[in-house]
Amino acid sequence: MTTTELGQALRRWRDRVSPGTAGLPTGGHRRAAGLRREELALLAGISVDYVTRLEQGRAANPSGQVVEALGRALRLSGEERAHLFRLAGLVPPGPETVPAYLTPSLQRLLDRLVDTPVGVSDAAMTLLLANPMYAALMGDASGLRGFERNGVWRNFTGAPTRVRHTPQERRDFETSMVAELRATAARYPADRQLQRLITELRASSERFAELWDAGVVGRLESSRKTIEHPHVGTLTLDCDVLRVAGSDLHLLVYTAEPGTEDAQRLELLAVLGTQTMVG
Repeated sequence: MTTTELGQALRRWRDRVSPGTAGLPTGGHRRAAGLRREELALLAGISVDYVTRLEQGRAANPSGQVVEALGRALRLSGEERAHLFRLAGLVPPGPETVPAYLTPSLQRLLDRLVDTPVGVSDAAMTLLLANPMYAALMGDASGLRGFERNGVWRNFTGAPTRVRHTPQERRDFETSMVAELRATAARYPADRQLQRLITELRASSERFAELWDAGVVGRLESSRKTIEHPHVGTLTLDCDVLRVAGSDLHLLVYTAEPGTEDAQRLELLAVLGTQTMVG
């Protein structure tokens, strides 16, 4: 397969996805009903120039992570996603790899949860997709690359976060994350990217290495999170971890008890987030 065929497929799939379907503003003059290159780049977390070069056949050998992100942004079916990997000269991910595929039905579910912060991560806790409310609450992750998108990496390497833990909450959270990652590594022992993540975490964080070597077991559970937001103040929300049967994905869903100040601040955040996105 050539990059010309890859470019043709990307353009064809881009033309069939409307901005509204992808959660983007629909105003302004448009020459086509589908996504612009700029919009596909935004959804996939890559540069517009790279999308252009892929479509024009001037870029070769995109990484599996880029291809996966393009497949999600274009809302491809399972067969189309596998075809995209082959067009890019890659072998479609097999059952030995941590799944990162969002089914069309899961995409439709996320489309309905527009007023609720929802993030989708894989079993290794790498953020795959965040709806606008999640980005407004936790910060825009579209510019993050590689391990920067992994929750374990960010927590153990000191990346900025809006979540505030007590010392005991942090210890418990770190233990549960390592236990979850250990269980995932046991299910996917042949996943090289996952093994590289664990190796680099052990080298970068003494705390991670200590917990990993201690053999902690368990899994990440639903909890209450205190979030310091720069515009609406402090919110304490329920964070439910919903596991998608059959795809090994995690949905992180943030909600507030109705009638509380936290609920009011979340409603305000929905307005502020929308204004920021449109502006």
